[in-house]
Amino acid sequence: MKLYKIKRSRIDNKGRGLYATKEIKEGTKIIDYTGKIITNKQVEETDKYDNDKPIYLFTLNKRYTLDGDYPFNVAGLVNHSCLPNARYDGKGLKIWITADRFIRKGEEITCDYGFSFDKQDYKQFPCKCRSKNCCGFIIREESRWRLNKKFAMSNKKKLINNSR
Repeated sequence: MKLYKIKRSRIDNKGRGLYATKEIKEGTKIIDYTGKIITNKQVEETDKYDNDKPIYLFTLNKRYTLDGDYPFNVAGLVNHSCLPNARYDGKGLKIWITADRFIRKGEEITCDYGFSFDKQDYKQFPCKCRSKNCCGFIIREESRWRLNKKFAMSNKKKLINNSR
């Protein structure tokens, strides 16, 4: 029996997600992230990998990247959450989605996509996870405080301006 089933996502209201079909223990490998192994040079040379559409790339090492942008990659349906219950786990040329904590039956399986904050292009990746620590954009956990601080300051200014 598969550990997941495909259903309409609560996070991505236009799309689908993977949901646990039974309780999943922490550390359990849930699904293999499949795709085509390409060179990092191929990633740089083609315009297929721009930021105008979803990106399903995983850098495997200094030379190779896994391109998961294929219909047979069911793991590509795992949605982002700022409070994920799974993680991407890689060894060699293989990526697994592994339970990061206990996952209840019926719970959507989520990972932290972890985009970079430094490029300042995070604004094109809004987050819809609605978790308690969501900063509004899909960026790495260690960078979210920067946006939360930024949002807190802008909200403080709005409150001050509105009270005048």
